Amino acid sequence: MPVRRTLAIAAVSLILAGCTGGATSAAPATQVAGSAAGGAVTIGSTGTTLGTILTGANSMTLYVHAGDSATSSTCTGGCATAWPPLTVAAGTQPTAGSGVTGQLATLIRADGATQVTYGGMPLYYWQGDTKAGDTTGQGVNGFTVALAAGTAPLPSATRKPGY
Repeated sequence: MPVRRTLAIAAVSLILAGCTGGATSAAPATQVAGSAAGGAVTIGSTGTTLGTILTGANSMTLYVHAGDSATSSTCTGGCATAWPPLTVAAGTQPTAGSGVTGQLATLIRADGATQVTYGGMPLYYWQGDTKAGDTTGQGVNGFTVALAAGTAPLPSATRKPGY
């Protein structure tokens, strides 16, 4: 347990330090999903204790942020390093895999990248998730897993200023 606790504290410290950064966006830790296949990306889903969640490349969990809207992402700079946006090549539209029935679209981020949205909310990965099915970013600094039937409600205790 002490090692897990130390890792959790380190991850939260990184987020708090990085998510108050300026308007310049760092290159996401997760490169453009599907870029090797011509920029195509398929959004999938998987069942968890949190509900049926959306997944991206390598079946990794996708998240949404409470501060975002259908037309903008508020996660830039260090935040985008900790929470890499799911992006596609310009002009590419994401496709829905099995169990994904909501509306997929894209928006142009302030850094010029094309970010995938679901139900009007920009999608992100979390650098703390290390394998398919991990949901360690749930409730961290206003982020929550993206549910196939919408977005998970954010517990009020996790809504923190600074993004």
